[in-house]
Amino acid sequence: HFVVLLCCVLSPGRCPGAGHDLRPLDMLSEAVPAAGLARGMRVLQVQGVRGFQLSASRPRALGFPASRLFIHCDRFPEEFSIIATLRALRGPAKRNEYIFTLMGDESPGVLLGLRYVTLGARPRCSKQQKAQFWFNASRRGLYLCNGSAWVSMLEVKHRLDYVEEHQNLVTNSETMGIEVFSIPRVGLFTAMANRVTPPGSAIYRWTDGKFVHYQNIPTSQAQSCKFFTIGKKIFLAVANFEQNERGQEFSVIYKWSRRKAKFLAYQRITTHSARDWEAFVIEGEAFLAVVNHREGNNHNIDSVIYRWNPRTGLFEANQTIPTSGAYDWEFFTIGPYSFLAVANTFNGTSTRIYSHIYIWLSGSFQLFQSILTFGAADWEVFHIGDRVFLAVANSHSYDSGMPEPSNFYAINSSIYELNITAQMFVKFQDLLTYSALDWEFFTVGDDSFLVVANSFDGFTFSVNSIIYRWQGYEGFVAAHQLPTVGCRDWEAFHTAEGSYLFYSSAKEPLSKVLKLKTT
Repeated sequence: HFVVLLCCVLSPGRCPGAGHDLRPLDMLSEAVPAAGLARGMRVLQVQGVRGFQLSASRPRALGFPASRLFIHCDRFPEEFSIIATLRALRGPAKRNEYIFTLMGDESPGVLLGLRYVTLGARPRCSKQQKAQFWFNASRRGLYLCNGSAWVSMLEVKHRLDYVEEHQNLVTNSETMGIEVFSIPRVGLFTAMANRVTPPGSAIYRWTDGKFVHYQNIPTSQAQSCKFFTIGKKIFLAVANFEQNERGQEFSVIYKWSRRKAKFLAYQRITTHSARDWEAFVIEGEAFLAVVNHREGNNHNIDSVIYRWNPRTGLFEANQTIPTSGAYDWEFFTIGPYSFLAVANTFNGTSTRIYSHIYIWLSGSFQLFQSILTFGAADWEVFHIGDRVFLAVANSHSYDSGMPEPSNFYAINSSIYELNITAQMFVKFQDLLTYSALDWEFFTVGDDSFLVVANSFDGFTFSVNSIIYRWQGYEGFVAAHQLPTVGCRDWEAFHTAEGSYLFYSSAKEPLSKVLKLKTT
């Protein structure tokens, strides 16, 4: 079923137990008897090139003892590469078809097998494709199906060259937040937290390289969406900022219905001008934390952490934490420790207030560290090597008891690094931003990047948002300037076609997907 156009060449590494390297070996010549063709083998000519068609029905029909090749080796080489040129004459290979196998002396079982390599767009990966390879020509990567997902085996490291516009996505209304997520065996989606109540917020599905409208969900000036799973259950939590048409104020958790293939309302939770949800797991238990921004004119209120009750199938209040006009929760782990950082924005008189990092100890979150921030709107945690960083987006500097600055919005946002010895985050770098509302960390090849959502410079909402490249000792250095309008949120995502950045606008009903062009 395969026509081998060139011989299979095995290039072993060093032989275990032997003190020398092994030379390339021609395996096909060993499989073809000197007296003629073996059973299950015939010669074919394909487009002027001759080759062997292999269709053995018995496991060892085209086999030979490894001792013929490895005269000075007692064991098969630990490292080796195989070169074969072949042409598939029909569809996908059967589960028992291999280009090359390594089998035990007595057992018919396959110890190691190389299956047919598929090309083109990402193929299906399930139990039927287990142990099959896929070569992604666009990303120049070789992947192995483990029965459920494609695992990278070899991939060329790309470098970011430039960014180009890929899609203008017209939205229901201004978009306060975006969430990109994947539902197994269904596809890639994005949920848009839209400002205007009717028709609510929209969910889009990635189809033929673009986001296409999939579903609307009723929301009340939605601020953000959070996708998460508990076991096989799939959820999407929406933070509503205003009351609904009946004067009720609550945020909603939606659950994915496999039968209807859409999200349905699952649980309502009373919130107060909710800005953000964060989902996380600690010691096997699922939690959901909501940021309450204000209640009436009072910004100093409690935000709430909910715990999943597997018996009732509902989230129940577990802990309250005092916050001040908060915008964002960020959960992260360092070793065995779990942390939750809150971005406090405004206490009623000033944006120059402390935001807090909490650590999970003895069954609850306790204060770990306080950091002075200026209208903090977002925390972003990221790792570079074994270093841990925490970036804060400062949106504006205002204090009723202080003289007015020349510009409330042109202020530094800061990056902090964890100091293991001091057991605290210390300032690593300041970057000038313009009413920054979000940070997004992403990588391209071996390079690390941060993109900031600059929303307002004091005069206009048409402000460049900046991609910063990690430059080691220099820290983050501005690399690309991206024209944006009232930029509110960034999301980075990847598909088989490439890598993308997605930004939402809080000032116009238009969001943009940008493609990262690499070399």
